Amino acid sequence: MNKHTIIEGVAAPLPIANLDTDQIMPKQFLRGIDKAGLDRGVLYDLRFDGHGQARPDFVLNQPVYADASILLGGANFGCGSSREHAVWGLQQFGVRAVIASSFGEIFYSNAMNNGLMLATVSEQDAERLFAEAASGAPMQVRIDVERLEVISATGTASFTLSGRHQRMFMDGLDMLGASLQHLPAIQAFAERWHAANPWLKNVASAARARIAA
Repeated sequence: MNKHTIIEGVAAPLPIANLDTDQIMPKQFLRGIDKAGLDRGVLYDLRFDGHGQARPDFVLNQPVYADASILLGGANFGCGSSREHAVWGLQQFGVRAVIASSFGEIFYSNAMNNGLMLATVSEQDAERLFAEAASGAPMQVRIDVERLEVISATGTASFTLSGRHQRMFMDGLDMLGASLQHLPAIQAFAERWHAANPWLKNVASAARARIAA
């Protein structure tokens, strides 16, 4: 993952409260065995009609938002089922961050563990940003992860982020990378545990060896 502290780009307004992960990534796009092609499924039923034709009135289909890298979402964005594909798809679609007044808890964890920045702002700041977006002109937004600020033409909004998630994002680490930062302590614990419980060491390997014999 890339190390960075600033996310800057056009923000597309998506004022839909309780937008769930089934809408962000519909079930028919979950059939693959890898992450490839998930960008096709992002918000599919909002982007396309029943005949597969693009809906011209949907924000992400409008030319002015063709290069949007930030979403301005409604409250409780990403609620619903635990679906990591929703995060992967948004990232493949070019979304680097989502700003909202609140997020679904599981979606939040999935996003932060995969490097998709979620900025939780106050309801008042969210309303201000939506009002700014309603002007019709492309809204440029700058997210400073180090200062925990969302900056636009109409003002600056602070947002919250745990220290662990902030460090992970700034250091370009996913969950595995963050865990490996503690590798010496993990190895030391394993050595102590196996010294105290030697019969538990390499149980799976020993079982496979017996079965093979």
